[in-house]
Amino acid sequence: MKLQQGQVWKTGEEFLRIVELHRLEVKYKAMKDLETREGTHHHVTKKEFCRLIKGATLLEISGRPAAEEPAEPSIAAD
Repeated sequence: MKLQQGQVWKTGEEFLRIVELHRLEVKYKAMKDLETREGTHHHVTKKEFCRLIKGATLLEISGRPAAEEPAEPSIAAD
């Protein structure tokens, strides 16, 4: 799984949204409710962030769980 800016992860009762992603650091916002968007900003190393999201669920923009593996593109024979 590749981390990307804007991803939202659900860990227990908390949501973590990646605000800025750099080579060795992550700035994220921890929120209890996605609708109110109230939360606190944090700045950690990428390694610490990966430990935080271990066992977490990646959410799509609509709030539904994302697919675990991307579907393989079908190749049509000519």
